Amino acid sequence: MALHFELVTPEKLVRSDEVYQVVVPGTEGDFGVLEGHAPFMSTIRDGEIQIYASAGAAPEILPIQGGFAEVSEKGLTVLAEKVG
Repeated sequence: MALHFELVTPEKLVRSDEVYQVVVPGTEGDFGVLEGHAPFMSTIRDGEIQIYASAGAAPEILPIQGGFAEVSEKGLTVLAEKVG
């Protein structure tokens, strides 16, 4: 099973993928999301998002700036002000 993950900026859809886990820099602390996570919303701080393609894999790390994260039954959507 996999987590559907989308990373979006005001300009474009940066990424839409099935992944194992994503760690997001929330304003109240980093949080990890796996498939089946309870619905959740958070603001995000400037930092690095970590994307794990599979269990035990090294993370892909992307710098992001501000925005929101939403976990729903459809997966995780990160609406970032800027990526990179």
